[in-house]
Amino acid sequence: MVLNVHARTVGDGAGALIDTLSGPDDRLWPGGPWPPMRLDGPLGVGAAGGHGPIRYTVAEYEPGRRARFRFTGPRGFHGFHEFTADGPHLRHRIAMTVTGLARLSWPLVFRPLHDALLEESLDRACETTGAPYSPARRSLYVRLLLAVGRSSRPVVRV
Repeated sequence: MVLNVHARTVGDGAGALIDTLSGPDDRLWPGGPWPPMRLDGPLGVGAAGGHGPIRYTVAEYEPGRRARFRFTGPRGFHGFHEFTADGPHLRHRIAMTVTGLARLSWPLVFRPLHDALLEESLDRACETTGAPYSPARRSLYVRLLLAVGRSSRPVVRV
């Protein structure tokens, strides 16, 4: 069983940040090298999408409080990830089991990237609300994974 939690006190507006996920004014998801969170419609139950190779559907949504996403990919990810807000506290949690090749890909590739992305997301939340924070730093391993990912993307030539 995988249980992965990231949390931060971000001040007033934690729940409002969740409500912007995947929208045109997303104030929670980090930019830079991270693939954007995209859904096939507004944030709401039944919307489907993902970020990079991670695919999911919105299983539960309580505006200003919680958005839960049920994994549909990659193969071997069985469970959910969610953002929740409780007053000034913002939390992201993954609860899943991994099977097959995901038993290797989660700890070796996805977990380090996920942890870095989430820490940068929480940094962005603090920037948005004005809460104090110490910026996350990407490890050498995460920088290497990001570089490999960039170099393996197909090049489109016109």
